[in-house]
Amino acid sequence: MPTTQAPGYRAVFAVREFRFVFTAHLFSLLGVVVSELALTVLVYDLTRSPLLSSLTFALGFLPYLLGGTLLAGFADRFPPRRVLVVCDLVCAGCVALMVLPTTPVAALLVLRCAVAAVAPVFQGTRLATLADILGEGELFVLGRSLLRILSQSALLAGFGAGGLLLTAVTPRGAMAVTAATFLASAALLRCGTARRPARAAATATATATATGGRREGVGATWGVLRDRRIRALMLLFWVPPMFAVVPEALAAPYADRIGASSAALGLLMCAMPVGTVLGELLAGSALSAATRARLVLPLLLASFPPFLLYALRPGLVLAAAALFLAGAAGAYTLGLDAWFVDAVPEERRGRAMTLMSAGMMTVQGLGMAGAGLVAEFVPVHAVVAGAGALATLVLAVLALEVRASAPRPSGGRGSDGRPSGGRGSDGRASAVSATERRDTAERPVASG
Repeated sequence: MPTTQAPGYRAVFAVREFRFVFTAHLFSLLGVVVSELALTVLVYDLTRSPLLSSLTFALGFLPYLLGGTLLAGFADRFPPRRVLVVCDLVCAGCVALMVLPTTPVAALLVLRCAVAAVAPVFQGTRLATLADILGEGELFVLGRSLLRILSQSALLAGFGAGGLLLTAVTPRGAMAVTAATFLASAALLRCGTARRPARAAATATATATATGGRREGVGATWGVLRDRRIRALMLLFWVPPMFAVVPEALAAPYADRIGASSAALGLLMCAMPVGTVLGELLAGSALSAATRARLVLPLLLASFPPFLLYALRPGLVLAAAALFLAGAAGAYTLGLDAWFVDAVPEERRGRAMTLMSAGMMTVQGLGMAGAGLVAEFVPVHAVVAGAGALATLVLAVLALEVRASAPRPSGGRGSDGRPSGGRGSDGRASAVSATERRDTAERPVASG
């Protein structure tokens, strides 16, 4: 009897539209990373104020919550390709205004906020579109994984490339280059992806007519969280990043406490992203969908115990090893992605993905700020170890909620280890069986 070969990363790249999305994502990422670095340097050059310079980084997190709640509806109410292209053009326009020598510092910070506010809409729409391009099953999970890997890799390389660029051109010149990367991303998405109708245009119109528009905006966005299953999975996306950024936020003071050099600081900063990339590559290429689904909760619970090693105030090598292991356990996201796309109705997917992306960025900002505040009163190594203990406890509680909200099986299990039937916690029929059929149909062909 022939065996069914699960698709791998090569199968995802075989999809033409995904190749355009992947390349556009690369250009967009480089634009964001380099523009952040160049703007920070520019603001410091203009003001000589460390506070205002650091504020440019903080402004990359704070508007996510505003954009993710007030603007999330655009992801479903307008054709997705149009939303993606317009977001890229808005970013290019904002960066182009930053390049003008007459733009004052206050306007630079406002423009930075505008770029950050549209980011969750762009990311949520792209993730929802990825499910259209690759289907809701195995290819989507691997495509989302590839985009995450690219994000981690671009973050590591982008600051280095930005630093080199700033040795050759002025900060405004570097930002002019990033404006071009946003335009390149817009062109790739416009020419390389198919036009698709808005997901919920009719639904949104009917709702707005019946309620006078009162349900749009914040109320409709947070309405996504009324579903118990979606709410539990959303928290699994939000909680780990809030604690995972603690060692990164405190890397500089910790390196100073153990007498490590600046080069050693770079090792501490890179250890977790490198572990994340390798963990995802291994899970995506070597594990089946069923295995990844079974490992979601165990890997989640294994993500933060390595932080407890900080209680012993380890040296550079042990600290980096602990962060590497914590990053590698992040491979749970592949199975979590599959659960999430199954739980969210298609007409609300763009809004849900936008809210998820906005929440992840917001909690990272909160986690960094909270870590710094606590470290003013508690030794750095104790803060990291405490974050690991608290995260493990919170995730154990969330794991119980995720199990309780899982769809009840009414039949067997599919190839990915999930129930093939049943109903969700809100009485809505589960989409798992349809996803499994699509997986099987697309497997011979073999987002983010």
